[in-house]
Amino acid sequence: MGTNGSRTGGGGKARRAQALYRRGSRRGSAAIMMRAMNPTSRALPLDPTPAELERWLATTGAFVLDHVARLDDMPSYATEGAAAATAALLEPPPEDGRPLEEALALLKPAIEASFTTAGPGYLAFIPGGGIPTAGMADLIGCITNRFVNVTAAAPSLARLEGLTLAWLAELMGFPPSAGGIFTTGGSLSNLAALVAAREAKLGEEFHDGVLYFSEETHASVAKAARLAGFPQRALRRVPVDLRLRMDPAALEAAIRADRAAGLRPFAVVANAGTTNTGAIDPLATIVAVGREHGLWVHADAAYGGFFRLVPEGARLLAGIEDCDSMTLDPHKTLFLPYGTGVLLVRDPEALRRAHATEASYLQDVAAAAGQTNFTDLSPELSRDLRGLRVWLPFVLHGVAQFRSQLAEKLELTRHAAARIAGEPLFRLVDRPQLSIVAFTAEPPSGDPDAFGEEVLRRVNARRRVFLSSTRLDGRYVLRICTVSFRTHRERVDEAVDSLIEEARALAAGLPEGRAPA
Repeated sequence: MGTNGSRTGGGGKARRAQALYRRGSRRGSAAIMMRAMNPTSRALPLDPTPAELERWLATTGAFVLDHVARLDDMPSYATEGAAAATAALLEPPPEDGRPLEEALALLKPAIEASFTTAGPGYLAFIPGGGIPTAGMADLIGCITNRFVNVTAAAPSLARLEGLTLAWLAELMGFPPSAGGIFTTGGSLSNLAALVAAREAKLGEEFHDGVLYFSEETHASVAKAARLAGFPQRALRRVPVDLRLRMDPAALEAAIRADRAAGLRPFAVVANAGTTNTGAIDPLATIVAVGREHGLWVHADAAYGGFFRLVPEGARLLAGIEDCDSMTLDPHKTLFLPYGTGVLLVRDPEALRRAHATEASYLQDVAAAAGQTNFTDLSPELSRDLRGLRVWLPFVLHGVAQFRSQLAEKLELTRHAAARIAGEPLFRLVDRPQLSIVAFTAEPPSGDPDAFGEEVLRRVNARRRVFLSSTRLDGRYVLRICTVSFRTHRERVDEAVDSLIEEARALAAGLPEGRAPA
């Protein structure tokens, strides 16, 4: 029994490992035993010693610090490097592992071959940012790995999430009895809200139900309705006014027509900041129409809701506090990492009725009297400790920092809009309602849409800012969306300067980057 695990070889290793294990401290003992069993292995232990963990954290911290330090000067996007970065990642994981430094060296090009969503020049779509304190919260949450979806498993942390949701509900004007859940974002929040509305207003037989939302509503709402079991014929897209806000008169007419046809209108989704232009539907009027006809009123405030923190927010979002539910995305206007969403409901019992199920294997952690497990309110059973990445930044920074950032974004947007409005080659679609400037190209001759598309290509090719486009009434529309906590006046001015320079150069027949004198 010589070389393949003989008593002499394998047994000796095992005895040495066991002796080391008994002598080792409780912390790190498993790692010591692993190395003793295979002293030539390079594999990183799953359970490192405190010294090893400290070194890994320092190495990872240096990687993050380097990334953050270079954000100002990084190109706004660099996706053409993705093929090479991906090729370096294709090798299967080695049997014995690699040093952390090598793994990070592989990861760095993959991170940088992308849109620089954490940088100050990312003004496309609806950016967020990923504030460092949220990353710190995730590190703590991932390593401590506590389970909060049933209260008995982590009572204080479940309470922390509940209190954080209560803070957010208070900021939105909801009553103290309100509740909610943390989600991955607006898509899951909208789904949970529509399921709750379906259960509350229609019950189990729901295929004659009708849902209303505007032509400008985010695509996740129609997707959520489909996932909730509604066919396309159940969806009503309500017309909008000249400022791209839902027309309440058209909404009421549609509800009356559907009732007359024997259908059951059950819910309306109001926009508190559309993705295209930041338009805010007349929330108070829509709530009144919904109440008159017995509809559940849901506010999709994923982007715009947190602007209620600014002094003018109550006016901007008047009526949102009277909705039955609302979607919020802290990963947008609270600058948190992607994957941080919230659903708030006026009556948490409506969520419970829609989502609670029985499972015998959970009988040991059933909610005590007066408690509700988050799993009974949500489509999810297992999930991460999302609430910590909201709670810790609030505690460390205070609400005032977030309020100040949001106020700055509104001011920057008005500044950019005023400059765009002063350039004859552009025309504003509307004055900004939140932090999005939407505008079309108006060249002296030729196709305006092709002109606008080329201007956008030229501006983005500079790699200092990254802008996006959309279509409204068939027209090509350029967008500047100012949300990132790292975006300030100088970068917004640079974006507008680039737009004006490239538009003038194109109109004069000059190459890109060559504005006329």
